[in-house]
Amino acid sequence: MTGTQSASGSISSADFFDRAQRRLRFDVPAALTDAGVIPATGDQGNDQMLRTIAQERPIRPAAVLIPVVEHAEPTVLLTMRAAHLNDHAGQIAFPGGKIDATDNSPLDAALREAEEEIGLDRSFVEPIGYLDVYGTSFGFRILPTVARVRPGFELAINKSEVDDAFEVPLAFLMDPGNHQLHSKEFRGAQRSYYAMPFAERYIWGATAGILRALYERVCLP
Repeated sequence: MTGTQSASGSISSADFFDRAQRRLRFDVPAALTDAGVIPATGDQGNDQMLRTIAQERPIRPAAVLIPVVEHAEPTVLLTMRAAHLNDHAGQIAFPGGKIDATDNSPLDAALREAEEEIGLDRSFVEPIGYLDVYGTSFGFRILPTVARVRPGFELAINKSEVDDAFEVPLAFLMDPGNHQLHSKEFRGAQRSYYAMPFAERYIWGATAGILRALYERVCLP
C-alpha cells in the first residue's frame, strides 16, 4: 500500500472500463475463505493486524459491489449506513454484506445485497471482475466486484440498512492527491488507513482502502 504514487493524467470513462475489463477476472481468491491465506496489503502494520485477527476470529466472507455509473463523467454509487445499526453506523460504504450459503458466488451476493439495500436493479449492472480480497479488523474478508452501471436506474432505499445513497465523481476518487494516508495504533503496532473526504462525506476505512486498491489495479499504468 503506498500513498505517494501519482496517476499519469486523468483517466477517461472509456479508458477506465477498457482497463478494468483487461485487468480483472472472476477467479475467487483463496484468501476469501482459507484462514491460512492472509490478505496482503503491503503495509507491515496492517498485515500484522490481519494475521492477529485470523488467529482470533473465524473468517467472515463478504462481498461488495463497486458500481461505476457510466455517465459522461463517471461516478461511483455509495451508501451511508443507517444511523441505528450496531456496526459501522453512519459510515460510507459500498452496497454489500456477508455471503450467504444460498448465494451462487460472491458476485451473486454483491448483486443481491445491492438490490436489497438500495433497490439497484441488476438489469442495469454489467459486472466486470473482482479486485483482491480486502481484510478488516472485524474479521471480514471482503471481495469487491467492479461493475459498469447503466444510467437510468431508480433506487429504493431500505431504511432498515441504509440512510442514503449518493454518487461521487470517479475522477475525484481515482486522484491520488485525494488519498489521505492516516495511521493509528493497533495493539502496539502502527496500522495505516486511507481517507477521502468529499464535500460533507467522510469516506474512510475499508471503503477508502478498497477505492485505493481499485486505483492501483486499474488506473496505474
